[in-house]
Amino acid sequence: MARALAEFLGRKGGRARTIAVCGALLAALLALVLGNLPALAEMGAYLQYKFIQRALIVGALVALCAALLGVVLVLKRYSMIGDGLSHVGFGALTVAVSLGAVTAENLPAFLPEGFRQTAASLCAGISQSPLALTLAVVVICAVLLLRLSRSSRMRGDAAIALISTSALALGVIVTSTASGMNIDVYNYMFGSILAMSDADVVLSVALSVVVLAAFIALYPRIFSVTFDESFARATGLNAGFYNLTIAVLTAVTIVVGMRIMGTMLISSLIIFPALTSMRVFSRFRAVMISSAIVSVVCLLTGIMLSCLTSLPAGAGIVAVNLVAFAAFSLVGALRG
Repeated sequence: MARALAEFLGRKGGRARTIAVCGALLAALLALVLGNLPALAEMGAYLQYKFIQRALIVGALVALCAALLGVVLVLKRYSMIGDGLSHVGFGALTVAVSLGAVTAENLPAFLPEGFRQTAASLCAGISQSPLALTLAVVVICAVLLLRLSRSSRMRGDAAIALISTSALALGVIVTSTASGMNIDVYNYMFGSILAMSDADVVLSVALSVVVLAAFIALYPRIFSVTFDESFARATGLNAGFYNLTIAVLTAVTIVVGMRIMGTMLISSLIIFPALTSMRVFSRFRAVMISSAIVSVVCLLTGIMLSCLTSLPAGAGIVAVNLVAFAAFSLVGALRG
């Protein structure tokens, strides 16, 4: 069977045949989850719930953003920046949520009463919708990471390790000392489709649309910086600005996606689809399109799988991505 498939892919028009085989594999992957009527009926019942609808909408947008940026990051060998920023996101998110414990009574008494009430209300608001503060912190750290990685005094991987481990340690300290925080740590680290509030959904959708619009608008320049940064600089392109843009867009995508995927697993959403597509395709545009399709299909399938089997959403999505990677690797090996 493997030999017959190899001959099929090697014939004239092999590219179209390869695309057809990859499409069939993704369809089969989806069918494994919804391959029988009881599962389909059960999933239909789950889709009536608002939190599932929110997870699917936000998840699809995040998967699309992560796939497009992932191709660029893998080709530029910046893929570990996603892992580093996810650890920063964990620290920032736990601090933001822990601010809910701040009240006017436990603030210093020498502060004016009005100031204490305002500060307590602000902390409560941040705790209820922590993505805004988390986004600001992660974007700042993305800029800092890029600056440090460009410095001659510190290598990029060392800068990522320095910032990410510090942020992770801060998050662990906060969760171990703030009352009531230990209950939510597992969801923050490994994802939960129950974690997103209505305010989080609105912010996530808006940010995802901004990331997609910015990527599409800057696509020619991002393409130039990705493949030959030295030549891009020689032609007068401000490569530093576009590298910074890529880092900021990555930071936004990570913050938006980590409520579903978890801070420990969100980087897989950036890396897996790009590596999966590169097993079969070699052209930049083909890899980009394939990554987008693979990422969205795997995320939706993973969320459905998590609903049907009670797995954490992030873990289910990573498991489906791993299966897709293995399938595409097999097709790539048979083709060439």
